[in-house]
Amino acid sequence: MIRIGITGPTGAGKTTVLKALETLGAYLLDADAVYYELLAQCDPLKKELRERFGSDILDCDGAVERKRLGSLVFGDREALADLNRITHPYILRELDLRMEKEEGKGRQVTAIDAIALIESGIAGRCDKVVSVLAPAEVRIRRIIERDHVTEAYARDRVAAQQTDSFYRENSDYVLENDGTVGPEAFSHQALTLFRTILSE
Repeated sequence: MIRIGITGPTGAGKTTVLKALETLGAYLLDADAVYYELLAQCDPLKKELRERFGSDILDCDGAVERKRLGSLVFGDREALADLNRITHPYILRELDLRMEKEEGKGRQVTAIDAIALIESGIAGRCDKVVSVLAPAEVRIRRIIERDHVTEAYARDRVAAQQTDSFYRENSDYVLENDGTVGPEAFSHQALTLFRTILSE
């Protein structure tokens, strides 16, 4: 199985890239979706988070309320580091289990979508890492349109993420999505790259 990690800041166009990979038969793994499932279902993880952040992060059903948890770590580097230290091992373990299951079925390609692919250690489980990048102003516009948020909120999200140089330095390939071509043309660029990777 070839494992391709897809990362990059929000609003850069990772969804388009993932759809292109899916047309090549790749199994898509969304690290955020796995994380959300674990927050709702994994009792050991919930216990660790409750011990670090308090019982107020739980809703009436005992699931972790993501917005409450997010409000505690947003803008607090130490709290965010603690959150990552607690959650990343659980996420990595679950990703490994799902990849092994698909590999056992004969799946040839897995794509792992993770905004913190590099920082979390997931990149170490990938054969290739591809970053999707776009200029900050383009990303801000896309975030506003996609998430229906204020410009100030979109700018805060962009400012809180890694720099382009970080992604360039830690990736095998970079896909530039600066908005000068449409989604279809960008998807074609992604397909060309992935066909090259898969033929190596």
